[in-house]
Amino acid sequence: MLHTWIPPARFLPYLTTDEVAALPDRENTLVIQPVGAIEQHGPHLPTAVDTVILMGVLGHAMQRLPTALPCYALPPLCYGKSNEHIDFPGTVTLSAQTLLATLAEVLDSLYRSGFRKLALVNGHGGQPQVVEIAARDARERHRDLTVFPLFIWSVPNCANTLFSAREMQLGIHGGAAETALMLALAPDTVRMDRARAEWPRDLPTDSLISIEGARSFAWLTHDLSASGVMGDPLAANAHNGATLLDSLARGWADLIADMHRFRQPS
Repeated sequence: MLHTWIPPARFLPYLTTDEVAALPDRENTLVIQPVGAIEQHGPHLPTAVDTVILMGVLGHAMQRLPTALPCYALPPLCYGKSNEHIDFPGTVTLSAQTLLATLAEVLDSLYRSGFRKLALVNGHGGQPQVVEIAARDARERHRDLTVFPLFIWSVPNCANTLFSAREMQLGIHGGAAETALMLALAPDTVRMDRARAEWPRDLPTDSLISIEGARSFAWLTHDLSASGVMGDPLAANAHNGATLLDSLARGWADLIADMHRFRQPS
């Protein structure tokens, strides 16, 4: 079904237009727009990884919410800015300009519907800057709007207790964490017989520059990996995937409740 793991009662498109109009206190009802991607994740994972994990984590989080907390999710935007993976078949990418325009129009549509508290929840590491710009620009257009640009991996979670320090630093794509979550959420799509570890190649060992973070450089995936994998998917199993999923879901349930309580400084 269209709602995937989202509880049907919290899936905004299942409401009629009259039911949306009749929602009490739309100004303080949180609406979540998931922003995913369709891109290669190596020979063992489907291209839908970022979108599947995004919806799986949000769905399990929303199942934990108190009934009285007003929060709804929209369908995911499945296509994102994935041009770092452009040399790998199956990757579908939008330009930054197209994604930014799409997010702007979604946010404006929700504003016209009377919602004033919106979250853009991103599931792909290649586009947080676009999501942040979309949120800031929407805030500038609508001075009574609160927008949260967020990343699905940004809540406290237990990944560092499940995987090695090397994995936590360099396992950024198709590695143990993503593979484990896919084994928990969509095991039929995972080809563990094709999984192999590959680490980002030719990185300097004596440099302040890294592949992610505040001192990074621009790279395309084929610069760093022949298979498209960066990390060790062989460290994943369904058990640590379920543990990580539960951890992320708990973190997101807490964050959703926090966003509902939040009031924009003025």
